Amino acid sequence: MERTIYSSLLAWKKSPSRKPLVLNGARQVGKTWILKEFGTKEYKNLVYFNCDGNKTIEQVFQDGFQMKSIIMNLGAIAGQEIFPGETLIVFDEIQEVPSVLTALKYFAEDVPEYHVAAAGSLLGLALHEGTGFPVGKVDILNLYPMSFDEFVLAVQGKQLSDILHSSNLESFAPLDTKFVEILRLYYFTGGMPEAVDAYVHGKSTQDIRNIQKAILYAYGKDISKHAEPGIVQKIHQVWDSIPQQLAKENKRFIYGALRHGARAKEYETAIQWLIDAGLVYKVQRVRKAGIPLKFHEDTEAFKLFLLDCGLMGVLSDAPPEQILIGNSIFEEYKGAFTEQYVVEQLKAQEAAKGLSIFYFSADDSKQELDFLLQEGSELIPIEVKAEENLRSKSLRQFVLDHPSVHGIRFSMSPYRTQDWMTNIPLYAVCRI
Repeated sequence: MERTIYSSLLAWKKSPSRKPLVLNGARQVGKTWILKEFGTKEYKNLVYFNCDGNKTIEQVFQDGFQMKSIIMNLGAIAGQEIFPGETLIVFDEIQEVPSVLTALKYFAEDVPEYHVAAAGSLLGLALHEGTGFPVGKVDILNLYPMSFDEFVLAVQGKQLSDILHSSNLESFAPLDTKFVEILRLYYFTGGMPEAVDAYVHGKSTQDIRNIQKAILYAYGKDISKHAEPGIVQKIHQVWDSIPQQLAKENKRFIYGALRHGARAKEYETAIQWLIDAGLVYKVQRVRKAGIPLKFHEDTEAFKLFLLDCGLMGVLSDAPPEQILIGNSIFEEYKGAFTEQYVVEQLKAQEAAKGLSIFYFSADDSKQELDFLLQEGSELIPIEVKAEENLRSKSLRQFVLDHPSVHGIRFSMSPYRTQDWMTNIPLYAVCRI
């Protein structure tokens, strides 16, 4: 399966200011696979070390950071010679051996000619907690579940993928039914590579659901293993509540939905843990549309989304047939799946396009936009429509109030553009 992050890995390899690479992302999003694929294709040789339970690696780094000696020892363990610029050294699950994480600083300072990449499922926690994370001494890339355009390439091949990326949006109409069919499948399968691979190889819907359940089980084990005991229950409460939160008309996260009388101060740490682990995306509210949007952030109001729509289907017990047959899934649950899908696609483009993702709600609560993006000095107001009613009162009013912006509506309707707004089919979010 091809991943769009591959081009970023190539750019990292060729960069004259290259530092050790940290590939961050939740468990099971494909970090190990992409680094092995990249190392095998782009280097003379690859040496790979899994740090989880690896006492030998711990010993290599326990006596300080004499980097030439460490590299020699790594080569001996791998049974391969390590060449500057020709060997990719990969440390997987690096969070399990903090001394290896710290050593990335010395790879950068003392032996920058060697190419080093590290992957970990909970590196966001290490960065947040400041536990030896080599801030400023590494390059960081984030890997997310497969986006819809990556999914199209995996399950349908290059021809349809090229059409999605390069054809004129006006010409999509004859393929609309085909793309909607694939979109329904993506809502069910999601973007976790193992689930996608199972579909590609003809596995049943139950097989795919079992894979998704196993991933959720692994996340639960991670919470129990790595979170402070005092917040484990609260993390699970937040995690389990997200489908219910998104099924509301107003998708703002409500603490009272966790339990009666719940307060922000009780759950802030639990929410931050899920964010740092890469398991949820937090979209903050802004009250005012001004550049930069960060200046107008309302820290007390936000939406929480899961990292993957396929996992949301399992967590919400949505029957597979309801997702795969007909178009009801786009409208059910107050459009929860659709807004979840859109935020995943925006996150996949966040770094490459320099997007900042918020939602907008006026103080009088009469005007709300599902998303408000900042790209450089530009504002992009977005409305997401899953139902047949395509009236966009809030979007239209926002554009009237801010004449320099052009609105975007994602919906099940075909592409069309007006002087104040462009409607883009849901399956073409990557074309924003």
